[in-house]
Amino acid sequence: MKALVTGARGQLGSALIAGAPSGWSVVALDHATLDLADAGAVRERVRAEAPDLVLNAAAYTAVDKAESEEVRANAINGEAVAAMVSALAETSGRLVHVSTDFVFDGMSPRAYRPGDPRAPISAYGRSKAAGEAALRDVDLLVRTAWVYTAGGANFVRTMLRLMRERDEVRVVADQIGSPTWAPGLARTIWALVAADASGIFHQSDAGVASWYDFAVAIQEEALAIGLITREVPVRPIATAEFPTPASRPAFSLLDCSATRALLGDGYTHWRVNLRRMLEEEKALG
Repeated sequence: MKALVTGARGQLGSALIAGAPSGWSVVALDHATLDLADAGAVRERVRAEAPDLVLNAAAYTAVDKAESEEVRANAINGEAVAAMVSALAETSGRLVHVSTDFVFDGMSPRAYRPGDPRAPISAYGRSKAAGEAALRDVDLLVRTAWVYTAGGANFVRTMLRLMRERDEVRVVADQIGSPTWAPGLARTIWALVAADASGIFHQSDAGVASWYDFAVAIQEEALAIGLITREVPVRPIATAEFPTPASRPAFSLLDCSATRALLGDGYTHWRVNLRRMLEEEKALG
């Protein structure tokens, strides 16, 4: 079986490649080998490779920059997905597309279920919603949130840097969701593929957190293993105190019960996976 993985150098793409099951050959594509802003090039590359599966882990993820670059964000997050689907329809392949909690408005009184209507409140969210809308019934959509991994560009590593450099760290406390460790997410995606799943599934680590909660845990766990050597105050602030060009959903917890029911796997809390990531980060030196 042949899989084409886009975003091969990204946090999730790298984890998908590293976790590919036996029996799968993987073609790894990154921005240097395929420009996702060029829908024609995307369509032709997928046709030429004729994979059984495309795992689309690539995306335009500069949330704030997308407010002024919505055309480019939509080209990468929306039009490229439509091009993949068009090519796969010709070659009888399937698409596994990774999306985001940003397709929701954050106003739900409960965790978002896979079938809940999309209502994005940012250019980035609209571009990701466009990609979702291009999928067929045979394709697999996996929504996730707050992704991080050792060595990547993410919130955890940013916090570690700031905790080393500053005497105080201020973090938003009124945006709620759940962090997701990329290697765990990759395992879930491959498990869904093995189960021949199609349609919409959600996956994040178990538990609930604000960005402030996440930052506090990062400091506690990093101190415990000597990854940082001093404790600094972590101050909770409101979103209004940290204005950004793009609006963020205030509540974007994803209901992952259908995913866990199908796979029959355990409920790994985000803090457990945070410890794993920090141990890996320490090993990187």
